[in-house]
Amino acid sequence: MASILFLTPYYPPETGAPQTRISETAVRLVRRGHRVTVLTTLPNYPNGVVPPAYRRGRRRREVVDGVSVVRVWSLIRPNRGFLGRVLAQMSFGCLAGVLGAPSVGRPDLIIVESPPLFDAIAGRVLARLKRCPFVFTVADIWPESAVQLGMLRNRTAIWLAERLEWSTYRQAAAVWAITEGIRRTLIERGLDPERVFLLTNGVDTMRFRPGDRAQARRELEWDDAFTVLYAGTIGLAQGLSTLVAAAEALRDHRDVRVVVVGEGAAKAALETEAIRRGLKNIVFLGLLPHDRMPLLVAAADACLVSLRKIPMFNGAVPSKLYEAMAGARPILLAVDGEARRLVVDEAGAGVFVEPEDPAALASAILALKAEPDAARQLGLRGRAWVEAKFDRDELTARLEAEVMALLRSGRSSATDAHRAAGQNLDVSP
Repeated sequence: MASILFLTPYYPPETGAPQTRISETAVRLVRRGHRVTVLTTLPNYPNGVVPPAYRRGRRRREVVDGVSVVRVWSLIRPNRGFLGRVLAQMSFGCLAGVLGAPSVGRPDLIIVESPPLFDAIAGRVLARLKRCPFVFTVADIWPESAVQLGMLRNRTAIWLAERLEWSTYRQAAAVWAITEGIRRTLIERGLDPERVFLLTNGVDTMRFRPGDRAQARRELEWDDAFTVLYAGTIGLAQGLSTLVAAAEALRDHRDVRVVVVGEGAAKAALETEAIRRGLKNIVFLGLLPHDRMPLLVAAADACLVSLRKIPMFNGAVPSKLYEAMAGARPILLAVDGEARRLVVDEAGAGVFVEPEDPAALASAILALKAEPDAARQLGLRGRAWVEAKFDRDELTARLEAEVMALLRSGRSSATDAHRAAGQNLDVSP
């Protein structure tokens, strides 16, 4: 049995990809006999508003499904503007290690979530204080993705962020890459392949199962229109202005509806644009609890997965893919690169749509609507694929094997060796 500490600003009752991945993994590790603690902050993602139940006290502890959750204070701001988000992320990174150290016990291993990149500061502080190794999780290569999105332009800030990024890779006992594209990029830039392991996102295939569409729609009070569902973060990276433009192109098809579920920095602008265009066929439902997602997927005819058309996203595989496929719904995939290879080429579970192309998206929606049998086959192939390769129980077992192998190798010797191995890393942009 190992004592494992997850360090992350994202955790339920928030909803989102890291929240789901970390919480579902933590609970399964507890069931496998490990002692698991999560060090996080007060729930506030994605709108930067703390629920009333969490507004008293600067530090709180709770046990959820066997996982000890320690929440410490950090700066929390409404999700408006890049600078505000960075300041909030930096406050957690700089303070969590110090504020949380007295409450997290003596872990054998720390698993640090990123992004935000600033979590690396807290992880390194805690690893030093607790004299244990840490694994650095990379779900998005930062600051490179922020630079490509145009959110980060200051040369000094980019330089400092890159130094934090690569010095953390050097000091980590291992690096956990969420996608093959991330792993490949890190290795190409100089990270020793033996120090980076691939463990993808996944899905609880018992919670997300093929559901009865008619029954789900009755519960949601939806009509029989062909429904395209987007459920997830509504931010700058997702490029959902394309979806609004596609909805306008489909406005004369009264039996087609677009449903957008979630929150994020771009949501207000998208709603305003939909109103300006007078669109009645696109509905924004706001943020819903994650336990409602299986019902939403069951009620949909197809699920959209979308990202902006930038080079960094060629290595991205959005986690909402797995939930939609587990629910046996066809994917409208507006993401190129690794996601296209996996979902379209290998699984045969979706239709590729050129990112940021409204006409192509509208045409793909109509094509799926016109071929219900073909759409159904796409969904069934997706379900079989995630059952075989991306079930959360199996992924947790693989993480456990990585953790135990790392601990058996010796804490201090492994960390020292990994630091030495990282001395020749390429830190150029």
